[in-house]
Amino acid sequence: MYIIFFLIWVIFNGQLTVEITAFGLVVSGVMYAFICKFMDYKPGTDAMIAKKIFCFLHYIGVLLKEIIKANYIVIKKLTSSRYEIEPAVVRFKADLQSNFARILLANSITLTPGTITVLLEGNEYVVHCLDKELAAELDRSVFVTLLKKLERVE
Repeated sequence: MYIIFFLIWVIFNGQLTVEITAFGLVVSGVMYAFICKFMDYKPGTDAMIAKKIFCFLHYIGVLLKEIIKANYIVIKKLTSSRYEIEPAVVRFKADLQSNFARILLANSITLTPGTITVLLEGNEYVVHCLDKELAAELDRSVFVTLLKKLERVE
C-alpha cells in the first residue's frame, strides 16, 4: 500500500525531482501509518494482496494460452474433413468455495472457443461443447486447479 501511495504521489506531480521524491516518501509514510492505525489495516495484508495478484495474473496468462490453443483446435476441426464434429452437453461439478471463482470459471469456459457455459447452479456447471473430445477435459481443467489455488492464498 505504501508503494501505491508513493506511485500515486509521483503520477499526480508529473515530474520526479529529489524534493518531490523525498516529500512523497514522507507523505506516503504518514498516510500508510494513518491507515494502519485508524482503519485496522495490517502490513501483512500487503503480502497477501501481492500473492493474490500474482496468482490472478498467472491465471490470466493460462487463460490466454488456453484460448489460443482452443482456437487452433476448433479451426483444425472445422476446416478438416477428417474430423467429424459431435456436439455434446456436459454436466460437471467444481469444488470452488467463492462465487467469484465460480463465475470466473464459467466465464473462462465461455471465452474459450468451442465451449459455452449454459447453466451455473451452485458448484454444478452445464456446458455445451463443440466436440465430445473437448468435453472430456472440463472436469479436470487447469482452470479449476488454478482457481482452487487462488482461493487458498492468504
